[in-house]
Amino acid sequence: MKLILDWDGTVTVRDSQWLLLDRFGDRAVWRAAEEGLGRTLSYRELMETEMATITVPLEEAVSYLLDTVEVRQGFAELASRYDPLVLSSGFVETIEPILAREGVEVDVVANRLDPRPDGWRVRWNDDAPCPECGDLCKRRSLPDGGPLVYVGDGYSDRCAALAADRVFARRALAEYLDEQRIPYEPFETFDDVAAALT
Repeated sequence: MKLILDWDGTVTVRDSQWLLLDRFGDRAVWRAAEEGLGRTLSYRELMETEMATITVPLEEAVSYLLDTVEVRQGFAELASRYDPLVLSSGFVETIEPILAREGVEVDVVANRLDPRPDGWRVRWNDDAPCPECGDLCKRRSLPDGGPLVYVGDGYSDRCAALAADRVFARRALAEYLDEQRIPYEPFETFDDVAAALT
């Protein structure tokens, strides 16, 4: 079994990208983009539009996240026991400092940042559209072989979750799976996930 964890809103209690956008980005652009997701904007367009509104140095943003981001209860214990892969549509540069702060070492597959002073640019981990959903998504980065357990909470988790053998879901991912009548297990903490996997 390979355990896959989404980062924002799953490992973190609050979405760290939302925290960054709320603190350093253009809220009007962010809110308008979120409303267009899946209707007038692809996930790629959403991310590129939102991140371009952030112009602060990366060090300032990371310092803010280190002071602000809270990880979900039971994360360190779950990571120690199952050696999960963190598969995120977020950014290596903002994830790895939080992992270091928590003393957790796991593999991370995520996008990268080009934090320009005229607006941050996304350097996509996988720049090809997914053959299943047609957008940039995390499904193609899932590991091969063996059963997959996916834990997630949002829009970017949909396609990858559909490829998993077992899914733990909350918030928007749970709502989507309910609409699709696809079974999943709800969770609030990683203690819940660990207990279900035992």
